[in-house]
Amino acid sequence: MRILVANVNTTETMTEGITEAARAAASPGTEIIGITPDFGAESCEGNFESYLAAIAVMDKVVRYDGEYDAVIQAGYGEHGREGLQELLDVPVVDITEAAASTAMYLGRSYSVVTTLDRAVPLIEDRLLLAGLHDRCASVRSSGMGVLELESDPERAVEAIVRAAQKAVEIDRAEVIVLGCGGMAELKDRVVELCGVPVVDGVQAAVVVAEGLVNLGLTTSKVRTYAPPRPKRITGFPSLAR
Repeated sequence: MRILVANVNTTETMTEGITEAARAAASPGTEIIGITPDFGAESCEGNFESYLAAIAVMDKVVRYDGEYDAVIQAGYGEHGREGLQELLDVPVVDITEAAASTAMYLGRSYSVVTTLDRAVPLIEDRLLLAGLHDRCASVRSSGMGVLELESDPERAVEAIVRAAQKAVEIDRAEVIVLGCGGMAELKDRVVELCGVPVVDGVQAAVVVAEGLVNLGLTTSKVRTYAPPRPKRITGFPSLAR
């Protein structure tokens, strides 16, 4: 089995970290290939950057020269999964939905700990759209920018744990979800300090993707995610006709 894991930003070192986290969760025989968009922002922390990332990830995936069995979109709260589902005949798994649904197997309620406060409403909206918000106790900001997760990992762990403890003590969350693909490398340290189950979306998405492939399941094409209608696409080399 071969799974593409698409970082949503252009920071190569973050792609490497996400890829390593994905490989740690993969079954023997599953090949994980990390890919980085050719254009876009170095980190995604707002609507503009998220929409740009959606285009960039679709561009990178459709231009990938090789076979694969599933795609993981490794951006928490990012848009674009739906577009990939229209374009591809293999399962497409978004880490937001994979993490939240996994958390719901582990406790009555979960909280998401993310990066900056401006990302909180974007994640809340994404969970609402996915039908996963009812059991979300809260979405809390760690106050750390995405790039700071790499540049100052110790401070990032402390900030994530502080937010997680508030979610457990104040919001009564029973499970913590790491609300950023860039947090994947920090999971083990956070687990040591949190005292409750901690779900990383990248690793959860790998397990979900493997399961779908093993079951022979992929996206329904009869309505919502039917392939795009044939038409001329201007200015988008990957899809130009």
